[in-house]
Amino acid sequence: MQGKKRYQEKLFTHFQLSDHVPQDNFYRRLKEVLDLNYLYPQTTSYYGFCGQKSIDPVVFMKLMLVGYLENIISDRQLIQHCSMRLDILYFIGYDIDEPLPWHSTLSRTRHLLPEDIFTRCFEEVLQLCVDQGMVRGKTQSIDSAPIKANASMDSLELKVPAIELEEHLRKVRYYSLKDREEKDESDNAQSINHRKAKQDHSTKTQRTIDSDSRTLQSIKTRNKKWKEEQTERPGAKNPQSKYTSNKTHYSPVDPDSRISVKPGKARKLNYMSQMAVDSQEHVITHISAHHADKGDNQCLEEIVESLQWRLQRYGLPMKNLLADTGYSSGENYAYLEQKGITSYIPPHGTFKGGPEGFKFVEEGNYWLCKNNKRVTFRKDTKEKSRTSYGKGYNRKKLYLTKPSDCKACPLKLQCIGKAPEKRITITYFVKEYQRAIERVQSSKGQYFKRKRSSTVEPVFGVLTQFMGLRKINTRGIEQANKVMLLSAMAYNLKKYLKRLSKPIKNKAQALGKTMRAHINLKKHQTRLIINLYATLKSNVELL
Repeated sequence: MQGKKRYQEKLFTHFQLSDHVPQDNFYRRLKEVLDLNYLYPQTTSYYGFCGQKSIDPVVFMKLMLVGYLENIISDRQLIQHCSMRLDILYFIGYDIDEPLPWHSTLSRTRHLLPEDIFTRCFEEVLQLCVDQGMVRGKTQSIDSAPIKANASMDSLELKVPAIELEEHLRKVRYYSLKDREEKDESDNAQSINHRKAKQDHSTKTQRTIDSDSRTLQSIKTRNKKWKEEQTERPGAKNPQSKYTSNKTHYSPVDPDSRISVKPGKARKLNYMSQMAVDSQEHVITHISAHHADKGDNQCLEEIVESLQWRLQRYGLPMKNLLADTGYSSGENYAYLEQKGITSYIPPHGTFKGGPEGFKFVEEGNYWLCKNNKRVTFRKDTKEKSRTSYGKGYNRKKLYLTKPSDCKACPLKLQCIGKAPEKRITITYFVKEYQRAIERVQSSKGQYFKRKRSSTVEPVFGVLTQFMGLRKINTRGIEQANKVMLLSAMAYNLKKYLKRLSKPIKNKAQALGKTMRAHINLKKHQTRLIINLYATLKSNVELL
């Protein structure tokens, strides 16, 4: 007999949400292990004592995590998605007949709470992974990736010298008003709209040229060459196209974003995400947002300081650091050796151990040429770096010959040409470079190279493709840092729940897991006692 279902809404019904969420559901398991009650005392100072009640900070943080777990970067779409999922409603503590918070509340709360709150949440999740034995701390891999900013290249404005800034602003305001009037009068509004920013959020410093004339002339020459040679690129036939640089352009929509480009990709306004991953089970131990025009080697010290301090809190010493060529510099090699960290970072292609055909005599600190003439050490110099990845100045050693030694040399034209003497400038950190090369070329270095490519790079792929980090949906570097911390939290929570679901095969593994957790706890307690003793000692000395 054929059945036919007739639906009629009931006026009264008994419905319990927990009965309809399976025991093995991801969000039900996450609700059991994730405790965010510490947010209440930490966020009290950011709210008033009267007026309408705001969104619960625990509910807000859970909604943020759901967005990155579900790969949703729109607050409006997130609320719509959560309202249709029983397991998510159960996770955030809402019943089916309760209205969810308005989507704009999420944006306002995200701007209200400072970075420290999001960092604390990230560290609490990392603590769960440490207690579970998922983080060893000994070997860390770091890498970077550009993340698209919430601004268009069409909104770029040209920087002007400080003396012309007021005139430029008046001109921009005049043209903006003129465009709006023409748009109202025109039938075809798309041909008039230039997609310029409605409001300029930049500071006076950000829209003022701070580069010297030599740099600006180099950009002008590059722009001319770019128009002549790049004829096959998309949009090459557009006469309005031009070469854009962070030295000459800024975004009034998001002034903290920077123009960056990857080989084979279009130029975009991006942020740079710097991340560290533990080599044991690929748990993210550090993530932060940086300006996209900042070199990787400029960020290394800041990453190591934050990472080492965080791991020491858990009683986990960091011994090995793996990174690609972008993080190499003599200063970084010396810094890591001073910290007692063994680095496996290949040197960049511009490093040369010395001039070809010259032999270095370490005992006398001089170079010996083919004609057995000495190129002796004179002084340490600081040369201003012209590269985008430089730290401002490159520290070098200067070696010179005597003019009388080169005057009658038969190899003078081949060696120095018309110069009166041979000049050798070499980096101050030659020994650090040589030790780094030996480590990278060793069998252990080759192993760590494969280890790094299979550790941190796949994690970045997961975050950008499946965990909401394909684009920053906020504006400002502080907000971008919050977005990256939330995405990393969601990733670590997913790894943590996956680890909990793995059955322990035998009693020996269970005993080993318990012992590791006990040892980690003892290390953490010892570290706290040492820090407390150092604090008390410093206070006594002050008294």
